[in-house]
Amino acid sequence: MAKDAKEDPEALKARLAELRVEIDAADDEILKLLNRRAGFVGEVADLKTALAVPFYVPSRERQIGERLAAGNPGPFPTGSIRAVFQEIFSACLTLEKRVRVAYLGPEGTFSDIAVKYQFGLSARATPMGTIAAVFEEVERGNVDFGVVPVENTTEGMINPTLDCFIDSDLKVSAEIAMEINMCLIGRAGSSLAQIERVYSLPVALAQVRHFLAANLPRAVLVEARSTADAARMAHDDPQGAAVGSELAAKLNDLEVLRRKIEDLPHNMTRFLVLGHEQAAPTGHDKTSLLLVTRDEAGILYRVLGTFAERGLNMTKIESRPSRRRPWEYVFFVDIDGHERDAPVAAALADVRKVSESVKVLGSYPRADGRGG
Repeated sequence: MAKDAKEDPEALKARLAELRVEIDAADDEILKLLNRRAGFVGEVADLKTALAVPFYVPSRERQIGERLAAGNPGPFPTGSIRAVFQEIFSACLTLEKRVRVAYLGPEGTFSDIAVKYQFGLSARATPMGTIAAVFEEVERGNVDFGVVPVENTTEGMINPTLDCFIDSDLKVSAEIAMEINMCLIGRAGSSLAQIERVYSLPVALAQVRHFLAANLPRAVLVEARSTADAARMAHDDPQGAAVGSELAAKLNDLEVLRRKIEDLPHNMTRFLVLGHEQAAPTGHDKTSLLLVTRDEAGILYRVLGTFAERGLNMTKIESRPSRRRPWEYVFFVDIDGHERDAPVAAALADVRKVSESVKVLGSYPRADGRGG
């Protein structure tokens, strides 16, 4: 019986060589198309300058990604389209202007990862020591945008971010919803039995408390300014480990001792992108508000009832002391819809009539329908 040609080693080698030539040709075609796209982007940059319109529009990138994902015939995985095109967007954007972004650092934090996810690797990322410093850097015009955490599904709201909004005039131009996979990281070859101290940000330690109680009950928990700083501290401690990201492990020459140690299976953190411009409506938006209500009986019921009467879904409400007068509180509220949508505009007009103050922090595209 003749041997099947498909099983013949020489035929297989020949086919492999042919496929490699085809792949090289496809790569050459992709490069031509990338340069063609870059040429269009250069023209767009000139038009934006002439029209004095924002050079970076997050909603536009989102719409492109969604359109490509919806029309993908395969076999290229749909789930990878956003990551690939985000880098294309990021590289092309440098033809207009290299985006400058401040974030809660240092390098290797989850905020750093969120910047890379939203803006790509071509952005000029500047780490800041505090959330307040991120706000200040954007307000001073030293950067174009800031990225700060605002909410975690395990530990709730990030209060320093909410407090900064009270006195800031910045707008929320986008949000990022990321699944946070916590890792236990330490020196290469370390065992759990050797670990006497675990370093991390308090909110990160809180997200893995069950893991720590079950696996490191005697370890001392040591507070760090960030998960990245925790990794640096663990690097210098033979009996130490840190809770943080894989990126922090790589940057500090550490090993991932355990992956996905978070207590909840869907541990999400929501980040906000701070800027000076209001995002345009997309039909898939969210509006964030800061309210100071009057001191009257039933006032909060009346305020929130205004949204219900207009058929608006309120997805978040959180109160914080105003820090201006004793016992005065501000309410942070998220509702579905854009400030320019008729129902939202009408509701805001009614809310202003019964509130001491109303500040719209921003209307922006919802992040995959998962944010707050």
